[in-house]
Amino acid sequence: MKRSKILLWVASIAGLVVVTGGVYFLLSEPGTKVQTVVAASDMPRYGAGGLEIGVTTDPATPRVGNNRLIVEVRQPNGDPVSVAINAYAEMAAMGAMQAMRAPADLRETAPGRYEGSVDLTMRGEWPLTMTFETPQGQPLRLQFDLATDREGLAIAAGAILIGGAALPAADENTITIDNRRRQMIGVETGKVTHRDLLKSIRAVGEVTIDERLLSQVTLKFDGYIGDLKANYVGSPVEQGQVLFTVYSPELLAAQHEYLETVKRRGSGSAPDGRRDDLLRASRQRLRLWDMAPQDIRALEQRGVPEDYVAIYAPRGGTLIERNIAEGSSARMGETLLTIADLSRVWIEANVFEADLELVHVGTMATVTLPYLPGRTYSAIVEHVYPYLDGASRTGRMRLSLDNQRGELKPDMYAEVSVWVELGHKLSVPEEAIIVAGDSRVVFVDLGDGRLKPVHVETGRSAQGYVEILNGLALGDSVITSGNFLIAAETRLKTGIEQW
Repeated sequence: MKRSKILLWVASIAGLVVVTGGVYFLLSEPGTKVQTVVAASDMPRYGAGGLEIGVTTDPATPRVGNNRLIVEVRQPNGDPVSVAINAYAEMAAMGAMQAMRAPADLRETAPGRYEGSVDLTMRGEWPLTMTFETPQGQPLRLQFDLATDREGLAIAAGAILIGGAALPAADENTITIDNRRRQMIGVETGKVTHRDLLKSIRAVGEVTIDERLLSQVTLKFDGYIGDLKANYVGSPVEQGQVLFTVYSPELLAAQHEYLETVKRRGSGSAPDGRRDDLLRASRQRLRLWDMAPQDIRALEQRGVPEDYVAIYAPRGGTLIERNIAEGSSARMGETLLTIADLSRVWIEANVFEADLELVHVGTMATVTLPYLPGRTYSAIVEHVYPYLDGASRTGRMRLSLDNQRGELKPDMYAEVSVWVELGHKLSVPEEAIIVAGDSRVVFVDLGDGRLKPVHVETGRSAQGYVEILNGLALGDSVITSGNFLIAAETRLKTGIEQW
C-alpha cells in the first residue's frame, strides 16, 4: 500500500512537469530563445574606462522609423556590469529646421545587456550619444556615427574598437574615424619633421629721394632775383651750372670793399702782413656769400663790381622745387631751389611689428614695381628705423637702389620681399593647424582609425610650414587635410573645452 502511494506521487510530479513544459511551448512565439548572459560574439565591441561595450542595431542598417538598439557592458573578463545608461540619436539643425532628438529608452533585459527603441523620423545622419558611469564613478561619453540606409555603427569619440580580444588602454580624448569615412572626408597625413625654415617677409613701400643726394639753394643775404636759368621743376641741372643771378646791396658793398683792399695792397699804404690779412678776409667774405672763386678773380681783374652775381648749382641732378621767379625778392635763409640727384634712390617699406625683429641691416631683399612687370631688383637693407607708426603698428626699413636709367621715380609704389633664415625647426604643414580662438589644435593619427586632438604651441610660419614649440614630437603623424570636416563630423565634444 505504501509503495503504491509513492509511485502515484512520482507520477503526479512527472505529469505536472510535462504539462508545464507543454503549456510554455504552446504559448511561446516561434523562434524565441531564452535570454542568457553570454555576450554576443558578432557584436562590435569597444574599449572605454576599463570596460568592454558592445553596441549594435536591429536591423543592422538603420531605417526610418523604430530601430532596436542593443548594448552590452562587461568587464574585460566577460563579467556583466549593470549601469544606468542614457542614450539618444540627434539630427543637427539645418537651415530653419531645428535639431531633432530621438531618445532610446534602454532597459536592462539581462545582466549587463540593455535594449531599447530609437525612432528615426526622417532620412539622414543621426549621431548616437551614450552616457553612463563606470562602477568606479568615472563618467563615460561615447559617440557613434549612425545614419539611415547605412549599415552599422562607427565609433566617433570616447572609445576604441577592440574586436573583443585584448583590451587596449583607452584614451578619453581619442576619436575614431573608419576608413570609409576617412575617404569620404579626404583625410591626408603628414609627418612632424625638422626642416630649415626660410621666411619671406613681404612689405609695401615707395620710392623716395636719397636724402644724401639732396641740395637746397639758399642765400646768406637779402636780394633780388635777376636772370633765372633753372626756371621750371623737372629741368635737368648740371653741377656748376648757373641757376640764377642775384642783386644785393650787401653783396655789392662787399665787392667794393674787396676792390678797395686790392688797391691798398698794390699801393703799399700798409705793412705787407696787414695788407695780406685784409685781402684774405675780404675775399673770404665774398666766398661765404656764395660768390664763386672764378667770379672773384674776374672781379679783381675787371676792377668794377658786378651788379648781378651768378649763383651756381652745388650738384647735378633734377630741379624738384622752385620758390622764386625773375624779379622776385629772396630772403636770407629761404629755400629758393631744391635739386635732387636721382641716379640713386631709396626704397622705404613698412614691416609689420611681428616681423620687425627679423629684419636687420645687411639682410638680402628683392624689389619689384607694379608698373615694371617681370623686372626684379636686388637690394640690401641699409637701415631699420628705431620707431613705429602708432596708427598702423608698422616699422620702416630702407633700401638703396641704383637708378642710372631713371626707371625708378619718387613716390612710385614698390613691393619688397626680405628673406630671413629661421633655422632648423620642428615643424608641420600649415594645413595641420586648426585655429580656435587662442588655441592651436592638431589631430595626431594614432593608427587603426584613431585620431587624437592635441593642443600645440606654435612659433613662426614659413614656406607653408609652422614651427612647433610644444605639443608634438619628431615623427608624429598629423592630419593635414580634412581637419575641419573631422571636427564637424565628430563635434569633438571629448577632450577639447573650447573651440
